Amino acid sequence: MPSLSIARAFNAAYAPSYTPVAIFVGGTSGIGQGMAEAFARSTKGNAHIVLVGRNRAAAEAVIARFPKPTVAGVQHEFVECDVTLMKNVRRVAGELRARLPRINFLALTPGVLTLNGRNETAEGIDRKLAVHYYARWRFIKDLLPSLEAAQEAGEDAKVMSVLAAGQGGAIDLDDLGLKKTFSLPNAAAAAPTYNDIMVKDFAARYPALSFVHAYPGAVRSGLLASSDSRLLRVSNVLMPLLTPFSNSVEASGELHWYALLKAGRGATRTDAKADDIGLTKAYYGSPEAMDRLWKHTEQETSV
Repeated sequence: MPSLSIARAFNAAYAPSYTPVAIFVGGTSGIGQGMAEAFARSTKGNAHIVLVGRNRAAAEAVIARFPKPTVAGVQHEFVECDVTLMKNVRRVAGELRARLPRINFLALTPGVLTLNGRNETAEGIDRKLAVHYYARWRFIKDLLPSLEAAQEAGEDAKVMSVLAAGQGGAIDLDDLGLKKTFSLPNAAAAAPTYNDIMVKDFAARYPALSFVHAYPGAVRSGLLASSDSRLLRVSNVLMPLLTPFSNSVEASGELHWYALLKAGRGATRTDAKADDIGLTKAYYGSPEAMDRLWKHTEQETSV
């Protein structure tokens, strides 16, 4: 486990010979915000940073805290996208790909906490699974040409999905998407496993790139306070008691940015301490699962 001071020092030493481009889906709050701010600090603001989310005011407040760039033409921008709908994800990803020929970092951190049951979007996907898995897969898939172009130019080309690496469970390959057997426990087991399989499958198909699934552990973000479940909102008052056992948004951002910078080619899973946990412990994938989940996800996100 790296200490926070080691992670900060490592991140601060990042000095690419090019102006890096990073997209943070979910970067307007929580862990995504922490990662974007860590990236902005490490590059001294001299990077093209794109925050993707729903809240423009929150995004502008985050961007206002970034170091001011000293390189001409550098942009820090917000792109609005409701990631619960795949049509929005495809549109935004297409627009980003068209104007960003090279992308170096793609961080996917959107999250939702709820105690409600299955809540389908107009596209027939449960909203929790849409945010925690399907939108992430689609963003990666559609932005791959720009990631590959960065790698071919000798630049970083890395993807991180922050959810719950190694915290999943066995999945029902005959009910991917949980349309028949949805329950909160099933959803809690499925989304992390889908992400585990996702990074392994993308890495198998695109071995020159880096794909990371991270488990953040307890982070003092605003996720509880913004929940649509009253019980979870009320429980937010207990968050100060967890301070000794949790990370701040700033610390979590530094640790995840450290893990992403350190990641080599292929698939990696990291824990709350930014340590590599390998691809075998608590892994519920298989070649059949990879094949069936890929086909299922491609179909579900193309509606």
